[in-house]
Amino acid sequence: MPRAKRSLRALLFPLSKERPRQRAPAHEESPALQAIWDVIARIPAGSVSTYGDVARAAGLPGRARQTGYALKNAPDGMHLPWHRVVGAGGRIAFPARSRPHREQVQLLRSEGVEVRNGHVARSALTTLDGS
Repeated sequence: MPRAKRSLRALLFPLSKERPRQRAPAHEESPALQAIWDVIARIPAGSVSTYGDVARAAGLPGRARQTGYALKNAPDGMHLPWHRVVGAGGRIAFPARSRPHREQVQLLRSEGVEVRNGHVARSALTTLDGS
């Protein structure tokens, strides 16, 4: 499997029975990560946003990858709606037919979001503001 795909899966599903999750304490104290977490928490049910839009709304334009990093390093009890964050153009970032892809599609559909061929309906994409 290409490294980028493996990293994205680890990003959103970091918990594993075999090895404990480890984080540097500085991640939890990062104002940038906290800003991203706050934006993700505000995405309403039935809507989705892209990694790039989340970063822009957090005051970090051009740092879409940091949105993924923030999801990977979110504290265990935060319960962010990770499934409401998708790739550019509304694309589900996980490989088709993978467990994470199926889980994200199921969660989005349970909120009324139309998903076809690995893409969410344009009507579900929301533009976030920085407030």
